[in-house]
Amino acid sequence: MPIPDYQSCMLPLLRFAADGNEHQLKDAAQALAGQFSLSEQELSEFLPSGQQPVFINRLGWARTYMKKAGLLRNPRRGYFQITDRGLSVLRDGPAEIDVKYLERFPEFIEFRSPKKDGVTEEGEESIASDSGASQTPNEALELAYERLRTELASEILQTLKGADPSLFENIVVELLVKMGYGGSRKDAGKAIGRSGDEGIDGIIKEDHLGLDNIYIQAKRWDATIGRPEIQKFAGALQGQRARKGIFITTSDFSREANEYVSKIDSKIVLIDGKSLARLMIDFGVGVTSVAIYEVKKIDSDYFAED
Repeated sequence: MPIPDYQSCMLPLLRFAADGNEHQLKDAAQALAGQFSLSEQELSEFLPSGQQPVFINRLGWARTYMKKAGLLRNPRRGYFQITDRGLSVLRDGPAEIDVKYLERFPEFIEFRSPKKDGVTEEGEESIASDSGASQTPNEALELAYERLRTELASEILQTLKGADPSLFENIVVELLVKMGYGGSRKDAGKAIGRSGDEGIDGIIKEDHLGLDNIYIQAKRWDATIGRPEIQKFAGALQGQRARKGIFITTSDFSREANEYVSKIDSKIVLIDGKSLARLMIDFGVGVTSVAIYEVKKIDSDYFAED
């Protein structure tokens, strides 16, 4: 079944804690994963940032919200335990526990109420204030970030397709240098500038010492690049006794082209338009930062007693 949202995790998590013992979130995750019939693939699904599994994140927010409502408490660092109020709630036999249900407790209402500056006393933005939302604040923030990246990547790709060929060549050079290839910017520019040599647009150093070379082909195309073009590039590599190449394009590659490079001896990396745009974002080529938001969490070790 799909990974349950954080509100769907609340009642099962509270029932898990009904024995009154102290529990760690990882133990709850192991027990509830079976209850929700989650597969290994679902359990290994991470947030877009790659920092935390989705299921653990949702369980964590279910615990946090119920703690703010007084149903759970933290008896010591890293552990949670049901409270008398939590036991009373279970005795009432609710069909479900969600944000709307928790709003019957004044402590939770206070936790959710925005202050004058638009931030709760817990430091959470209004991103968490929609009681009907199924996403955790982390998910909402990261998904919004991913949408912005996707829109920016699309804009970059359209700009690349309309760029002058020489500008596209310079962009490729800039990106490869920022990724750690090519030695100096000057050396890389000279290397990539050798075009039209049997299907090879340029040669660039693999590292700053020049221990090996990588052969480049950069195509500012709209049509899908098929296997014949990649075979031609592979043949050009063999003619140069080279084993490493990068084929960069503003379009995409066919399934046959991808299958071909996975079977040949030469190591050829295919970078399509979407990947190129995302690499430009990641390495700061052709983009500028307009805002930076730091997401912080409490440092439990700082407050730990010696």
